[in-house]
Amino acid sequence: MSEVIALPFLKPIHMRAPISPGRQRRHTLPASEFRSLNTEDAISVFEIEREAFISVSGECPLHLDEVRHFLTLCPEFSLGWFEQGRLVAFIIGSLWDQDRLTTDALTLHKPHGTTVHIHVLGVHRTFRQQGKGSILLWRYLQYLRCLPYVRRAVLMCEDFLVPFYQKSGFKGQGPSEITVGPLTFIEMYYPIRGHAFMRRNSGC
Repeated sequence: MSEVIALPFLKPIHMRAPISPGRQRRHTLPASEFRSLNTEDAISVFEIEREAFISVSGECPLHLDEVRHFLTLCPEFSLGWFEQGRLVAFIIGSLWDQDRLTTDALTLHKPHGTTVHIHVLGVHRTFRQQGKGSILLWRYLQYLRCLPYVRRAVLMCEDFLVPFYQKSGFKGQGPSEITVGPLTFIEMYYPIRGHAFMRRNSGC
């Protein structure tokens, strides 16, 4: 067993088969790894996103240049789940400094903000319906609890995704002022500040 620390509190465990005596150790990819993303991951992120969202709504939350933009400015607010070196699920976020999202929040990162705007959560089509989206979101929120300046997380989603985020503890804030063509969204938030006791007991 080996351990790689990608982000505070996120300590992915790599499971490997035992090595027989006298057998030479091979360099193998970890079975499962969570880490922050970088610009080299941008194409893999966009391919998953494009397939997941265009097939449903016809629009991507982030285009490829925007994925690269946020992974350059604030990679610490991204999280990827890799299986055997392959990206299977991801989250991309940035900091925001207002109570509600505006169109500027779609492209800007506010370094002094206290709100994390979750732009997109995506899961590869062959790994859906396995709970990976919920697990990844849980790990991401655990990480945010370790950041003392973060007060809450916000996102906007279509109506049919509201129950998914509610199960993870998000609460509705009503319709978003942002629209994309005919698409409308519900804005949701997750309080981080109220979980200060978890910071004290989580090893952050």
